[in-house]
Amino acid sequence: MSRIAIINGRLADPAGDALTPGIVLIAGDRIVAAGDVAVPDDAQRIDAQGLVVAPGLIDLGVFATDKPAFHFGGITRAALMPDQRAPLDEVGLIREATRAGKPDFWVHPIAAATRGLLGQEMAEMGLMQMAGAKAVGTGRQWIADSGVMLRVLSYASGLGLTVIAHAEDGGLTAKAVATSGETATRLGLPHAPACAEALAIARDIMLARETGAAIHFRLVTTKAGFDLIRAAKTEGLKVTCGISPAYLFLNDQAATDFRTFARLSPPLRDERDRQACLAAVADGTIDVITSSHDPRGPEDKRLPFADASPGMAGAETLLALSLNLVRDGQVTINRLMTLLSANPAKILGVDAGGFAAGSAADLIFVDPDAPWIVDSAKMAAAAGNTPFDRLPVQGRARRIMKGGVFL
Repeated sequence: MSRIAIINGRLADPAGDALTPGIVLIAGDRIVAAGDVAVPDDAQRIDAQGLVVAPGLIDLGVFATDKPAFHFGGITRAALMPDQRAPLDEVGLIREATRAGKPDFWVHPIAAATRGLLGQEMAEMGLMQMAGAKAVGTGRQWIADSGVMLRVLSYASGLGLTVIAHAEDGGLTAKAVATSGETATRLGLPHAPACAEALAIARDIMLARETGAAIHFRLVTTKAGFDLIRAAKTEGLKVTCGISPAYLFLNDQAATDFRTFARLSPPLRDERDRQACLAAVADGTIDVITSSHDPRGPEDKRLPFADASPGMAGAETLLALSLNLVRDGQVTINRLMTLLSANPAKILGVDAGGFAAGSAADLIFVDPDAPWIVDSAKMAAAAGNTPFDRLPVQGRARRIMKGGVFL
């Protein structure tokens, strides 16, 4: 078995408090040790040249597999949402999805909780888990029937699977494309109150309490929602939540002039809720930062705002935008890697996302200060639908390793 020693790197270990110089020793496709370790004489030495060595990013909840965008952004594993042309509600579709990224990155399918994602009849979770599903998801939909959601949580709990839930009460948001407030009123857009999020979270937390299930709210974007998450965690419930950079760095004013690249699901919130999102990162309420990568071409975006499809291409900008949190003092870079790698791995139940012995040798070499400009016309993604077009950013992955092999 070949051995590799990565030397002269600064390690962003999610288990540590700060960057530390150190060595990562790899045997085959696994990490053997990291930190102050001796380099075996027969090991191939790779000079990191002072770059930050971090676990490969694990993107928890993408809507498309996109090799060029993932490689540019340092993503080595992606949890694929069940919202596909054919919803991931059958064994064959799950097996096909697990093979979608090989050999360039790992794909971990999220199985549809209900058939066709219609929120009515439970899908065969157990069989899909055996086929490779690492979690169960409601997709971009909220399961309105509380009885169905109770059964979903109960069955998933018995299988040891986390339920990844969409947090918007569909009775309020069915036709909405914006958050109620000044911007939506001025633009004349169909809108729903931000409390739709908290209503959905409150019900699902109650059902999680009843079943003992693990539930992850993929995107939480409001102060009221975070208050409920904090209370549930204090109670000891198995509740986690995520966010994407758009909700950290943009508010609903980004939709001014009907900019459809800012048409997202859930919709962007007002400035008070944006500030609450930043506070939730800083105090540890948020567990995961995801790109929510969803490349959409002109046929989906060059439409009236209310008719445009929600979503943004986020894989390429995930790392650079998230590093703003480090520069602003919200988190350390080690904590950031917990949000981007270690916690997603834990939720999915995969041995990756860190430097512990036995962890997958999925690594990225990061230059945190490398300047570049986001350009929707030049993005590596299948489509460049980003609300951050022309934004100067810093930080990118210079090299990427999957299973001990550089890509």
